[in-house]
Amino acid sequence: MTKKITIIGLGAGDLDQMTLDIYRMLESAEKVYVRTIHHPAIEELMNQGKRFVAFDEIYEKHDQFEPVYEEIAETLFAQAEEEGHVLYAVPGHPLVAEQAVQILLHNSESKGIEVSVAGGKSFLDEMYTALKIDPIEGCQILDGTSLKKDEVQIRHHLVIVQVYDNFIASEVKLTLMDKYPDDYEVTIVTAAGSAEESIKIVPLYELDQSVTLNNLTAVYVPPVKEEELLYRDFAFLKNVIARLRGPGGCPWDQKQTHVTLKKYLIEEAYEVLEAIDEEDDDALAEELGDVLLQVLLHAQIGEDEGFFVLEDVIETLTEKMIRRHPHVFSDVSAEDADQVVANWDAIKSQEAGKEDRDSLLDGVPKGIPAIQKAFLYQKKAAKVGFDWREVEPVVDKILEELKEFQEAEGDEQQKELGDLLFSVVNLARFYKIDPEEALNETNRKFKKRFNYIEQELKKQSLSFEDVTLEEMDRLWNEAK
Repeated sequence: MTKKITIIGLGAGDLDQMTLDIYRMLESAEKVYVRTIHHPAIEELMNQGKRFVAFDEIYEKHDQFEPVYEEIAETLFAQAEEEGHVLYAVPGHPLVAEQAVQILLHNSESKGIEVSVAGGKSFLDEMYTALKIDPIEGCQILDGTSLKKDEVQIRHHLVIVQVYDNFIASEVKLTLMDKYPDDYEVTIVTAAGSAEESIKIVPLYELDQSVTLNNLTAVYVPPVKEEELLYRDFAFLKNVIARLRGPGGCPWDQKQTHVTLKKYLIEEAYEVLEAIDEEDDDALAEELGDVLLQVLLHAQIGEDEGFFVLEDVIETLTEKMIRRHPHVFSDVSAEDADQVVANWDAIKSQEAGKEDRDSLLDGVPKGIPAIQKAFLYQKKAAKVGFDWREVEPVVDKILEELKEFQEAEGDEQQKELGDLLFSVVNLARFYKIDPEEALNETNRKFKKRFNYIEQELKKQSLSFEDVTLEEMDRLWNEAK
């Protein structure tokens, strides 16, 4: 005899909402397993003398929902082996927000047990009716027990199901607050379509303290219509850039090319570095936005010209990050940051086209500052053993280059000064100091102290012409 599990849906509310064929199946069955006994139709049938085997106690055994669903599925498979045919009833429709049903369907073949879904009325029909919304406008159905903010599309109708209790409601509230204003109005719907239907509109911050929640509760979040509330939405930002570049847009944005934008990308990157150095988080957020603007403009130009779109940029980056981090996404090990860098460089060298470079130094960008370029050249050369092993020869080299600079004349001085700077960069690298950062720090220090001199002279109504170098040096020492 074929062993079988038949799954039926109880609908969203009382018996009046239940389809006739489901009611007849319940009436004729000697034993019915139910996910939960807390359902209006079950309560009515129990009052009529019908008995059920409920899985509510399994919920109390586990701290998370996944093991609950797995145990329910395993119990039903075991009962089907023993009894031959099992009838399992769930709220709503079996294929809507029923993880245990998905486990049953997925594992039925390996278990050798037939699993069939006999249907039922989904709570969604009653939800749309209660809320008076049309899902064709764009509607998301998400699980409150595992809600992630990146899944939420704020321009769509959003129905969050399985908001069983205040703990889940609190988690849902905190997740939504990352996407919506704290006082955004949401609707709590319980037992939609039944005699006990309850609809309450509350500000988002009151979601977990407004009503008594149960397994028939869902939360509805209306689509965002106010434009300013869409400013945090990435797709909206992309559309803003497309409009600036499109017909009727901004003449300046429309005429830009990859070449004309080059200088702005460099400028914005340096402003990010300045915000980091100033430890100004607000400025950093703004400057990172300006860098993102450059990325979006280049991507939009690529799309306008038919060469690539933003999704190509994202796909290339995602694929690269996964490929170059096998210690995270695969089975390669990396004990520390140095091993991560070694793995990264090894993968880069194997990537298409990289192994065909004429020189190991070809991978250093041409447009970066000279000090940083010297640092990277030396770092790459050191990887193949072209490096001093101790610091003393590095210091000797600096002294040698300084002497040669002092003895040089005319055009030779520039050449010797370059050699001296290159040697100083080598010393910085040996001590794991970023020479660009070191010089930037000195520049900031110089500016601060020089500003002090200016301010002190201004207080005394003096100019630089009015004081001697010795007096300026005294003020410099005061600034120190």
